[in-house]
Amino acid sequence: MKVFSLNRRTGSRMALALLAFCSVVMARDLDQDEALRLRQQGVILPLEQLLKQALDRYPGAKLLEAELEEKHDVYIYEVELLTTEGVVRELDLDATTGQLLKDKED
Repeated sequence: MKVFSLNRRTGSRMALALLAFCSVVMARDLDQDEALRLRQQGVILPLEQLLKQALDRYPGAKLLEAELEEKHDVYIYEVELLTTEGVVRELDLDATTGQLLKDKED
């Protein structure tokens, strides 16, 4: 019985490690040159346009950080805002459509 428990625990740890590794591998930050190229090709929307959308969602909020990432072949602007209530919000916006994918307290 202990052997089964140990193997199950080890298997769970390996699964978690693999999941963490895949999450890191699946998401990558794009540099400014690549972002500019994608914008010029019309693949992604301008960051300014999507920042306005994010800031309109939280009037008076301050921009803390914005970055372009590629996750699972989808370009995503990850935007962090500080609301007027002092809450940090993390928004993920599809960079090709502008669709809000995630809005959570960070």
